[in-house]
Amino acid sequence: MRNLLTFGRYLKDKFGEKIYKIPVSIPGFTCPNIDGSVAIGGCTFCENESFSPNISAKPKNRFSLNPRSEQNPLLEFQLLSMDAQIEKTKAILKKKFKAKRFIVYFQSFSNTYAPVETLKTLYTKALEKEDVIGLSVGTRSDCIEEEILIFLAKLSKTKEIWVEIGVQSIFDETLKKINRGHDFDSVEKAARLIKSYDLNLCAHLIFGLPGEDEEMMIGTFEKTLQMGADSIKFHPLYVVKNTALANDYRAGKFEPISEELYIKILTRCISALPSSVNVQRVSAGIDDDTLLSPEWCRVKHFQMKKIREALGAISINY
Repeated sequence: MRNLLTFGRYLKDKFGEKIYKIPVSIPGFTCPNIDGSVAIGGCTFCENESFSPNISAKPKNRFSLNPRSEQNPLLEFQLLSMDAQIEKTKAILKKKFKAKRFIVYFQSFSNTYAPVETLKTLYTKALEKEDVIGLSVGTRSDCIEEEILIFLAKLSKTKEIWVEIGVQSIFDETLKKINRGHDFDSVEKAARLIKSYDLNLCAHLIFGLPGEDEEMMIGTFEKTLQMGADSIKFHPLYVVKNTALANDYRAGKFEPISEELYIKILTRCISALPSSVNVQRVSAGIDDDTLLSPEWCRVKHFQMKKIREALGAISINY
């Protein structure tokens, strides 16, 4: 039985203690397939508010930034909101787990899709906290500017820096179906650019996307490894309310992946992982009334029990 190199184990090996991730959501951030730059409506499966558990205060207007914004009237509010989210989560983690050190995870929307000076200010402010040892920046492949990678590479000399991009699928037909707003060539170019600055790359993969079969999902995983991903997050596609995917599901045009097939594909992928690539997530779900389907994505405990059993059957300890 071998231990799977989870992100937690990777960090503990590197820093000598458990490191905790603090997710933050920055008001005024958006995505280019939401604001009309490359598409409108966002990804068909995405209701971004559901991925923003830490954000309570929102600006009164719906002003959104992009890299071309000449001014940022939200900056002070963004800094205050980010600080409040960090301190709130930090207090909870310290009380519950006696946590000592943290990585701030810029999670919701595209966290490089804003003026460079805004990004530099936010990243620098987060790292000013003595117990914050690094950043993880979630974004899209079409939002990667070389200037911000240069800045992150500079930070990485003394801090733990990760860039997370949504690969989702290597198939352009699939990316078009989910209204991604870019093709796979965009992902490959972004991955090469990120790795050219020796930055840590985490790739997000979604299994169960419309029209994809098992071999297509495995193909996406294999190509992601070839691109040099240092870490992978695996997600099943689930349907939540207020999304275009929900409309397709209700109309009988989309059927979510079964738990059995998801775990089969997941175990195939994990068994083929190089020892140097860590895993940050093996499943996902949401346990509230926004979840429409599949029901197995509702209770994380049951998911994890079955995944651990499946991995254990091939001598891998999660």
